[in-house]
Amino acid sequence: QVQLVESGGGLVQAGGSLRLSCAASGRTFGTYTMGWFRQVSGKEREFVAAISWSSGKGNYADPVKGRFTISRDNAKNTVYLQMNSLKPEDTAVYYCAVDKSIVVHTTAPSYDYWGQGTQVTVSS
Repeated sequence: QVQLVESGGGLVQAGGSLRLSCAASGRTFGTYTMGWFRQVSGKEREFVAAISWSSGKGNYADPVKGRFTISRDNAKNTVYLQMNSLKPEDTAVYYCAVDKSIVVHTTAPSYDYWGQGTQVTVSS
């Protein structure tokens, strides 16, 4: 059974930084894509970033480009999201997800496994 466990969320002031981690277990993910999404209550889950397991190249949503960086450690089956210059509008529950595809997708239905989410709150 696949498990994804996120950590690193919390409360930070605007302009600050946080680093989220997502540890995957239960199977070998090979060339799978891993992504981060976020969701505000009452709104749809929004793509943030994704990374190909094989190439290591990141793909970012426009609102976070230049501020967030996604990376991965294949040996640890872990993906990270470094979030800098945080803004109040970044406040959301952040979810880690795995897509059993080498193609980097940016839509939530494309992803097969999800973590439980971690809250990120940015105060103004």
